[in-house]
Amino acid sequence: MENKARITLVIGGCRSGKSGFALNAANKIKGDRAKGVQKIFLATSVPRDPEMDQRVATHQAERGEDWQTIEEPMMIHEVIESASKTADVILVDCLTLWTSNLLFADYDESKIMEALSFLVAALEQSDCPVFLVSNEVGYGIVPENSLARQFRDYAGLVNQKIAGMADRVILTVAGIEVPIKPPNLKLST
Repeated sequence: MENKARITLVIGGCRSGKSGFALNAANKIKGDRAKGVQKIFLATSVPRDPEMDQRVATHQAERGEDWQTIEEPMMIHEVIESASKTADVILVDCLTLWTSNLLFADYDESKIMEALSFLVAALEQSDCPVFLVSNEVGYGIVPENSLARQFRDYAGLVNQKIAGMADRVILTVAGIEVPIKPPNLKLST
């Protein structure tokens, strides 16, 4: 990709190793050593209970102090537009929570697709590599209630759109990384 950042989608089931893979890959990005590597972790999570608070703390400790965390549950395109101007790498974790945040903010399908268009535009204009983590939600059964079905459908649409525009798509299964796009990609993490 000429003069453009590489966009990588890392997708998989819960506890499949996707966040760990994305973090390891993002940590290999080299920056300007004179100013230090500028690493941005864009967190979409909104902790609402003590267990989720503990998960967030654990993930922060895993990242280390050289990552700057920006918490933004909905307007992630704005953070990418702004932060990519000075960052060496951005890691967004995760698109699934972002989608659910939009849904719980009463975004309908058209507003979610508009937010997705803003995200795609920000990624296309990014001045640094961006890693995006998302859950594959289509392997399960059809949910029994309307809200869960809407979420599954919107998350699937988000994943399809991001996968379509990404340079790389990595599927993680039981801690194993499987290159999806391009299919002959050699992983060295």
